[in-house]
Amino acid sequence: MSSPVVTPTTRWRGLRPDWLGDPKVWRTEVLAGLVVALALIPEAISFSIIAGVDPAVGLFASFTMAVVISIVGGRRAMISAATGAVALVIAPLNREHGFGYLVAAVILAGVFQIALGALGVAKLMRFVPRSVMVGFVNSLAILIFMAQVPEMTNVPWPVYPLIAAGLALMVFFPKVTTVIPAPLVSIAILTVITVAAGIAVPTVGAKGSLPSSLPVPGLPDVPFTMDTLTTIAPYAFAMALVGLMESLMTAKLVDEITDTHSSKTRESVGQGIANIVTGFFGGMGGCAMIGQTMINVKVSGARTRLSTFLAGAFLMVLCIVFGPVVSDIPMAALVAVMVMVCFATFDWHSIAPKTLKRMPAGEITVMVITVVCVVVTHNLAIGVVVGSVTAMVIFAKRVAHLAEVTATTAPDGSSVRYTVAGEMFFASSNDLVGQFNYAGDPDKVVIDLSQAHIWDASSVAALDAIETKYAQRGKTVEITGLNDPSADLHGKLTGELTSH
Repeated sequence: MSSPVVTPTTRWRGLRPDWLGDPKVWRTEVLAGLVVALALIPEAISFSIIAGVDPAVGLFASFTMAVVISIVGGRRAMISAATGAVALVIAPLNREHGFGYLVAAVILAGVFQIALGALGVAKLMRFVPRSVMVGFVNSLAILIFMAQVPEMTNVPWPVYPLIAAGLALMVFFPKVTTVIPAPLVSIAILTVITVAAGIAVPTVGAKGSLPSSLPVPGLPDVPFTMDTLTTIAPYAFAMALVGLMESLMTAKLVDEITDTHSSKTRESVGQGIANIVTGFFGGMGGCAMIGQTMINVKVSGARTRLSTFLAGAFLMVLCIVFGPVVSDIPMAALVAVMVMVCFATFDWHSIAPKTLKRMPAGEITVMVITVVCVVVTHNLAIGVVVGSVTAMVIFAKRVAHLAEVTATTAPDGSSVRYTVAGEMFFASSNDLVGQFNYAGDPDKVVIDLSQAHIWDASSVAALDAIETKYAQRGKTVEITGLNDPSADLHGKLTGELTSH
């Protein structure tokens, strides 16, 4: 039987994604990208104001970040753009040294992110416990809602019924049809109502002027000297860390929502590439946007890179081609969308009375600390770090009590056997030395570690201290039952950790 002929057409069919020929998927992705693009405009303008730059800078950053990350990123359907966290980090640099230094810092931050990704920083995500993840999700929902509060205070009274109408449309329209995303329908209907009726309410155009042309690549306007490098390096490194933390946490959240896996290393490197490209195009940099990602994935049902790419592409088309129309969109419509995102994002099950009764106190504490830190600092990265450290401390304290020591004296009284059971590390080993009767024990002491495991140098040092205390009284100690890893660590470090 002859082999089938491989042509460029059949080769392409074998390489293209399965969804490429599915009209239903195309419709979902295109409409999701449009909804996200509309939601990105006021956000990007607001973040530009925080960073102290022209609104076009934030819009350009959102365009380049979304388009580039859709190609090089590791998490499909996740939205990356200009963000508030990045804006807060680089705002002082722009204020004190100028826009050229900000752009240079964005490019250097991208280099740092590529390096951190190559070094495997993404693997640290495995140490983020579930309670921190829940706190992260709940706090981001709170932050998204808090960001909408200024749009609902000191505004004309028609804003409130418009927001209510927008929420009602998003709740009930999906019961009629899901062909068109409810947020898009809500935005379109509220815009038509306000324009047709001449209702005076805050609009997108009031946030700032939209760009009228595409960004042009170029080098940052700074002297290429060591002084410049030392000036921008701290800001760039801080931006790299904050950006990676938010992006990887968001990627992990999308993994859980879609029940799929993504490459966190590729996402880390992709964020770096996207920031470098954004910097060369004069953007303010960015990272994954949690609110817009939830709109894309959870509200609109997008699952591919197409929606991310189109979000960036539509953003520029809306600004450049349809700027006057977009400027007339009432902020109330976008506020309603973001409020719905808050409600859908918050893990209501985590605060249900039944859940709180069954959940260990330590888990609840970690969740609450994460939420409080994020809400107080407005920085998701700080909350995740503090929450993770708290979880580790609670875990270490809990595990430390698992190391138990039981003494059994021989019938003739010639020896005593101490059986140590549990995990031996710095937290449990600190109390180990005080659980032996150095003065009252017979001359021969056996320490049985067959039910224990040595994890660190602190445990080896504790065993050395026990042997020393017995030796000072002329008694001998025999350590038995070490498993292979424990025996290897003990053999390398015993006698080397103290000077006496």
